[in-house]
Amino acid sequence: MKVLITGAAGFIGYHLVKKMLDLEFEVIGLDNVNDFYDVDLKYARLQETGIMASQIEEGKFTQSRTYPAYKFVKMSIEDKMGMSELFANEQFGVVCHLAAQAGVRYSLENPFAYIDSNLVGFANILECCRHNHVKHLVYASSSSVYGLNEKVPFSEEDRVDYPISLYAATKKANELLAHSYSHLYRIQCTGLRFFTVYGPWGRPDMAPFLFTRGIINKEPIKVFNNGDMLRDFTYIDDLIEGVFRVIKLPFPVNEEATSPTGAPYRIMNIGNSKPIRLSDFISCIEEATGVPAVKHMYPMQPGDVTITYADTSLLEKNTGYHPSTPLFDGVNKYVEWFKTYYTLQG
Repeated sequence: MKVLITGAAGFIGYHLVKKMLDLEFEVIGLDNVNDFYDVDLKYARLQETGIMASQIEEGKFTQSRTYPAYKFVKMSIEDKMGMSELFANEQFGVVCHLAAQAGVRYSLENPFAYIDSNLVGFANILECCRHNHVKHLVYASSSSVYGLNEKVPFSEEDRVDYPISLYAATKKANELLAHSYSHLYRIQCTGLRFFTVYGPWGRPDMAPFLFTRGIINKEPIKVFNNGDMLRDFTYIDDLIEGVFRVIKLPFPVNEEATSPTGAPYRIMNIGNSKPIRLSDFISCIEEATGVPAVKHMYPMQPGDVTITYADTSLLEKNTGYHPSTPLFDGVNKYVEWFKTYYTLQG
């Protein structure tokens, strides 16, 4: 089966590409390699899958040096013509759509980046799936759609009508658009609400990176809400295993996992179901590095929430998913990667 993975140079996309290739799927990766964060990290991820930066040309395939079944194309999902040609030529069986403009706080500074990528780009994905008979579209939503929901753990049955950031609003819009296409054109769609993913090759704009870098360099770290926020930290390997199981999951599974309209559409949480206090996460990094943190306390930021907590019972019931990485083990692996990667970078 041929699989398209968008966002292939991103944190989650890179790990999913590796998983699918190791299981001998034919994979095409797509990413525009934008400069939202360090492009060198993105190219380093690509190099880990045999895609050399010096060989990449916009809109053209680059063949992996290490995986015969892997090709990469540098392209923006907003490129309607390029995407249409790609889908028509390749006839993907499965599309795993992870490309998006990420970040809650950045959405306050550059809202149109989110409109272009998360709305226009996602509409292109849906249209391409519609016209090319894609069997299953799996796409990344976000725990941010739950907004200020005070009921925990967060369930797929909870109302998510009041997003408190533009990023969250675009992710909720993705779910609505996907349902419409699923209902109208019988496209099999699964939206996955990711909860605070961390691990090796993680994004440098995220808290685990910022905390680890600051602690290792003995620099002050910004801690919001006195470290009292709770996050459902989910280790990358656990999340990728969950995504892979969903990709294989047939339709329909049962009434719980299908739209009330009868559309072949479902939403599922992927998280750890064990929220951790931010201050405790920082303590794990201190223990893993052997360096005490210098903490500067700040109030809550616009768009932030006090807790994320995934009810993953639907995913567990239908796929047998169960996260298995203890927090300290995951943090140790992340810190080990961080030290190795940034030592090599000089």
